[in-house]
Amino acid sequence: MPTTRTQLSGGPAEVAYDRTGTGPGLVLVHGTGATREQWQPLTAAVADRFTVVAPDLSGSGGTTDHGGPLTLADLAEEVLSAADDAGLESFDLVGHSLGAAVATHLAAHHPERVNSLAVHAGWAHTDTRLRAEFEYWLALLDADARHGTTHFARMLPLAAFGPRYWERTSAEENEELVRALAAGLAPGIARQTEVDLTVDLRAALGRIAAPTLVLASAHDRIMSTDQQRALLAGIPHARYAEIDAGHGAPAEAPADFTALIAAFLDEHRGADAPSVSSQEPAAAARG
Repeated sequence: MPTTRTQLSGGPAEVAYDRTGTGPGLVLVHGTGATREQWQPLTAAVADRFTVVAPDLSGSGGTTDHGGPLTLADLAEEVLSAADDAGLESFDLVGHSLGAAVATHLAAHHPERVNSLAVHAGWAHTDTRLRAEFEYWLALLDADARHGTTHFARMLPLAAFGPRYWERTSAEENEELVRALAAGLAPGIARQTEVDLTVDLRAALGRIAAPTLVLASAHDRIMSTDQQRALLAGIPHARYAEIDAGHGAPAEAPADFTALIAAFLDEHRGADAPSVSSQEPAAAARG
């Protein structure tokens, strides 16, 4: 696994990433508490035609850093450093949740590097409701750390998965998932959640030059329709798509999620960023 060193606002970081496949560059950015392994299904689907770079953000996987507070710009710098180290002059860019915020920041501040942008479960800024959400996460994580409980892992399926998960999952299977989540959460998840609290991309959205897919989940209990509308209104060349899943669509509906993202990537593969008409969500009242 390659690594590259970069400088963050609080000190240096050694960024670990995977580099897979061949073809035009594609960079994938994981969500809060996840790792680069989140992207294995998509990587497997497109590695025959893309050079896929998937870094671990600070707090996750093999990336190590100064251990202090992080900023959204820090995480974007880690992603860009991985792309540079992998030899990607320009690339398509995909992010989920926190990774969507990181990818949006990167595309706004380095528009010349990003050929296309796809963001799933992203948001424009942390409003009062989202602040309450993330502060609740931090309270659960703190309680788990102090008492050895699994409250955060038990909350995750409720917050992240839609009806299709609950229709096909037994109580025993959900308990098994809770145990796996508790064991597998990134050690720096609280640090990443602190970054979630700081997101405000509204002034930067208009700088994004790449054609952009705003992919929402029909049953997302975390990111509201208003947040998707804000992304669509702010990004000049954005269009909308929706998946029948919850916030955690990459895990809940991996085949559907992969197909939607791969189709968008194939549309823009290796091309300069063309204009794409902005669209209002077709199902704006749902969610």
